[in-house]
Amino acid sequence: MMRTLIFVHRWLGIPFCLFFALWFATGIVMHFVPFPERSEAERMAGLAAIDLSGVAHGPAEAILAGKLDGVRRVRLQQRSDGPVYLVSAVSGTAALRAADLSSAEVKTEPLSFKLAINHARLRGLDTENAAVGELADYDQWTVPNGFDRHRPLYRIALNDKAGTELYVSSKTGEVVLDTTRNERAWNYVGSVVHWIYPTILRQNWMAWNVTVWWISLLAILAALSGAIVGPLRFKIVRNRLVSRYRRWHAWHHWIGLICAIFVMTWIVSGWLSMDHGRLFPEGGLGESEADRIAGEPAWNELTSTVLASLPPVTREVEWFAFGGRIYQRERTGINAQKLSVAASANNVPPHAFLEAGEVNAVFSRAVEGCTHTTIVKPDDDYPVASDVTDAPVYRSICGDVWYHLDGASGANLEKLDARRRTYRWLYRALHTLDFPVLVARPGLRTVVIVGLCAFGVAFSITGIVIGWRRLRIQFR
Repeated sequence: MMRTLIFVHRWLGIPFCLFFALWFATGIVMHFVPFPERSEAERMAGLAAIDLSGVAHGPAEAILAGKLDGVRRVRLQQRSDGPVYLVSAVSGTAALRAADLSSAEVKTEPLSFKLAINHARLRGLDTENAAVGELADYDQWTVPNGFDRHRPLYRIALNDKAGTELYVSSKTGEVVLDTTRNERAWNYVGSVVHWIYPTILRQNWMAWNVTVWWISLLAILAALSGAIVGPLRFKIVRNRLVSRYRRWHAWHHWIGLICAIFVMTWIVSGWLSMDHGRLFPEGGLGESEADRIAGEPAWNELTSTVLASLPPVTREVEWFAFGGRIYQRERTGINAQKLSVAASANNVPPHAFLEAGEVNAVFSRAVEGCTHTTIVKPDDDYPVASDVTDAPVYRSICGDVWYHLDGASGANLEKLDARRRTYRWLYRALHTLDFPVLVARPGLRTVVIVGLCAFGVAFSITGIVIGWRRLRIQFR
């Protein structure tokens, strides 16, 4: 048995010590520079006030013209070519001009350029040297599956000091991503390496998923065999613990003993990031659950009269279904909104966010066994937050299942059953160290992450040296 473990550790360790070194080093980079994404604040900053004179049709007409099944949300935005309805449904997304309900998809480079420039100027970005980059289904920064409903994407390079590049959806005309030169450079030596994320592999989700899952599993075997063999290869001499090895082997042995628990928990939790429903549920709502929570809204009641009282500074209007009602969300800024029941005959007073009583009533009808609804506190063991500052996130507890709902947008953020709550600790807590005690002390959390990863890099380097020497001997 011992010989088998040594053999497995030796020959799996030779290729995987390099993977370990890269994973630990890039983990430090990712802590400071995450993968590029467009924030909600950036999205809102790029929206102009809606010109209601260009709106000739109401949202109900836009829904009919979109011809989509299972409509959940409708948004009205101002684009540089006029106001546009964005209809989101189970079956897809449709963009329609509010003037004539014709398709508002972006089919030409000049229009994509115009939309990107308008967005950039509203955000105060320099557009003097901007130019169209390319139209592509995938590039290094748009491989995540969240962009699938926007493909292909137009890339617009601003050629400003920061090297900003904007990505415009060909389906909706929205700027769905921005990157800077600094973000791209650091992510090439951060996320791209850490996640094994080259475009040629990641654009095929299934191939990437299987590849990384198996690489991570083999890495676990390499680490586990070492964690078993390592303690057994120490001996006690004159009441002292002594390694049987010398020089680089001894360094590898001692550092491995010190950080074995961290290495094992970190690599296993990293492997669990690739679970994707294999062992744990993914945390999303089933279609029938989402339908029950949304209810059966009367979308045909959303005539153009719902726009009559909009303030002139409104940047976005959103209608969403929740509990059979249609809520109208008027946004004038990232943290400024008014929420009301659209076309309501009950004279429900407008308010900023959904209230706990409203949420509890809906979940009590839609899901069996719901007992109460509470606000998720910032220091909660299962943290989740809204994009809107100070907006509550509600937790409805239904038996053993928790539902988290954004009080600002009515969006279902996640569903946590007992297994999903376990996954939160086995993956997120162990891999990103977002334990509440550390999250409350970000400086300490940074020191712990960098320190542990640095130990991991040192440990991996000793393995690289040993592996290289072993290969040289073997080839001789």
